[in-house]
Amino acid sequence: MSDIRHSLLRRDALSAAKEVLYHLDIYFSSQLQSAPLPIVDKGPVELLEEFVFQVPKERGAQPKRLNSLQELQLLEIMCNYFQEQTKDSVRQIIFSSLFSPQGNKADDNRMSLLGKLVSMAVAVCRIPVLECAASWLQRTPVVYCVRLARALVDDYCCLVPGSVQTLKQIFSASPRFCCQLITSVTALYDLSSDELIPPSDLLEMIVSWIFEDPRLILITFLNTPIAANLPIGFLELTPLTGLIRWCVKAPLAYKRKKKPSLSNGHVTTKVAKDSGGMDRDSHLLYSKLHLSVLQVLMMLQVHLTEKNLYGRLGLILFDHMVPLVEEINRLADELNPLNASQEIELSLDRLAQALQVAMASGALLCTRDDLRTLCSRLPHNNLLQLVISGPVQQAPHAALPPGFYPHIHTPPLGYGAVPAHPAAHPALPTHPGHTFISGMTFPFRPIR
Repeated sequence: MSDIRHSLLRRDALSAAKEVLYHLDIYFSSQLQSAPLPIVDKGPVELLEEFVFQVPKERGAQPKRLNSLQELQLLEIMCNYFQEQTKDSVRQIIFSSLFSPQGNKADDNRMSLLGKLVSMAVAVCRIPVLECAASWLQRTPVVYCVRLARALVDDYCCLVPGSVQTLKQIFSASPRFCCQLITSVTALYDLSSDELIPPSDLLEMIVSWIFEDPRLILITFLNTPIAANLPIGFLELTPLTGLIRWCVKAPLAYKRKKKPSLSNGHVTTKVAKDSGGMDRDSHLLYSKLHLSVLQVLMMLQVHLTEKNLYGRLGLILFDHMVPLVEEINRLADELNPLNASQEIELSLDRLAQALQVAMASGALLCTRDDLRTLCSRLPHNNLLQLVISGPVQQAPHAALPPGFYPHIHTPPLGYGAVPAHPAAHPALPTHPGHTFISGMTFPFRPIR
């Protein structure tokens, strides 16, 4: 690598960056012939940081800066490389070498360039880049994923009116990227403040994607080998938890957003009339989204059974429901003086429906006692009372006895327990139901 570095130092910035990609392509192509997963050592990463991200190797040296035109040309070079590289394994490892966070001073440059590269790939529909970005989102800590999501939202939903249509069109080009993008934006926009309510263009786009085919949000789950312990601090396998949060919190979050200011301790009549919560369009969008989420949850029992994960893997973690219920309770208390009874009722109805269907389908693994304890402080709601007190109505299933409770009969995955019947539940990596093949997309057929 030292010989390569000396030759690169004699080149201008753009030709040096292009030459780095050329050398690394040869380097990793040869490695992949002898090992399916080559280790990216320090040498290639340092070359990329110095000649692509312009971070000087010598201490105290001034960092180089590409002007806007040079940066655009660099993005074009990278886009063309990923488009022309025919081997997906080489593309993936080069993309990972370029943009995997290293915890150093080059990470800001790395993330900035990644956001611009993916934004360009969306604009010119470079599917190989979008597929690499989908894999990157799946294996990168969520703190970096939301930075990429924010960059794309800024570019396509905030800066230029109408540009969201360009982002919307990638639905058919790269469903896998769309699934990961939805998961990222639901992690970013958690409705915890007015600034973290999703922009209307983004909401409309995501609802249109999911409503056209609800199976979109299961693509990552269906095409990923499931490990016994899912990593903490990464994106979830599906955006289901984030989408449930959106649907349940939306009525209260939008009501809080329009909370009238007090003048001498009183609400003026004019302001009070204007504080009607979300508009009709947003209300319809969240209703459509809630329906689609329930449809996906009802599909899950079949998919979990096929993967031999029914009752063993909760795609909606109970630990993630706890903060959601706490936030609903806090918002309900905060909005009570504003006569937000309709919004509170709608929010609790949606929560009850999501909990009921998630438990019945095996997506949420918890006991009735857990639910009673969790929801004990929430305002009274008839539907929620039925859910936390009545049995889950299971659909007939040949492999499962009537009244089967997955969380009681079989320990969930990752809980540290051994399945009661090892013969009936073989080790997950050997399960033949869905073999993972890198680069192969989920069979994607819109529902008509």
